[in-house]
Amino acid sequence: MTATDAGDQERGGSRAWVIWALGSLCFAYAFLQRVAPSVMVDELMRDFAVGAAVLGNLSAIYFYAYAGLQIPVGMALDRWGPRRMLTGAISLAALGSIVFATADSLPLAYLGRLMIGTGSAVGFVGTLMLVSRWFPVARFAFLSGMTMLVAMVGGVLGQAPLAPVVEAVGWRATIAGAGAFAVVLAAAIWLVVRDRPPGQTVEAGLTGGAAGILADLRVVLSSRQNWVVGFYGATMSGPMLSYAGLWGVPHMMQVHGLGRAGAAGSASLVLVGWAAGAPAVGWLSDRIGRRKLPLIVSAAVTLAAWIVVLYMPGLPLPVILSLLFVIGAVSAAMILCFAIAREQAP
Repeated sequence: MTATDAGDQERGGSRAWVIWALGSLCFAYAFLQRVAPSVMVDELMRDFAVGAAVLGNLSAIYFYAYAGLQIPVGMALDRWGPRRMLTGAISLAALGSIVFATADSLPLAYLGRLMIGTGSAVGFVGTLMLVSRWFPVARFAFLSGMTMLVAMVGGVLGQAPLAPVVEAVGWRATIAGAGAFAVVLAAAIWLVVRDRPPGQTVEAGLTGGAAGILADLRVVLSSRQNWVVGFYGATMSGPMLSYAGLWGVPHMMQVHGLGRAGAAGSASLVLVGWAAGAPAVGWLSDRIGRRKLPLIVSAAVTLAAWIVVLYMPGLPLPVILSLLFVIGAVSAAMILCFAIAREQAP
């Protein structure tokens, strides 16, 4: 049996699933860190003596790093591979967690969150690269959704279950514990993950040098479809992430009179919905062979649900909670943007 034959047998096998799981845990960790400030609002405002606007910036600096690095991360993954990139990135996020947990000033807290956002930027794209190499093409949309499901589990753990931990041991010890987990995850990735199955050749991609990188960027940026799906993904995920990741907990506490644990559980319903919807939408889209129809239906339903949640607070609480779940489930259609981009570009 040749190395290529062995590699073909491993595509989609048990080893592939272990490698995918470790990559997905990086994305889950990124989501836990993304939403964790939502259950620490009062403590963070007290310890750093800041108001809501400054706290919003402290939370948002994660996203500045995360979003700004996506193109460089893609290039770096093409050059150095997902194993090295994921190991280094999650190690940086672990160090950022320690810096944030021990910060005694606002600038240090900003630095810690910036490091966490930088390290988290590799998780999803790196995992998708592993999926494209270790699984058949026909499973890409489904496994993209499964990756999002794992990430949402991390997001849910960063809200309602994290709230009593914060109350029991404080936000600093909680974040430090998250950093320790990231160290273990980095070691596991380095020991277990491999960039591709045995015998698999390097796929066509960057042609080398600055000229090659610019040529590849022109191919991607010249596609109108890439801009459309990018805009769609931003408009669908932006409101959902800002609500579930920071402002949902204080909204449910102030508008609906819930305690912190109850508010965190309510806000996390958005992420629970996304966890359920992502693999389901990916599977359905692959099954019917269509991308556009699920995107249209999702956008319409999401808009209607947000209008009710934000502008009709007098409705019974069970109705609001149900709509939060629906928002997450249908917003998960944005996962199809990654499948479309993969199909549109070399």
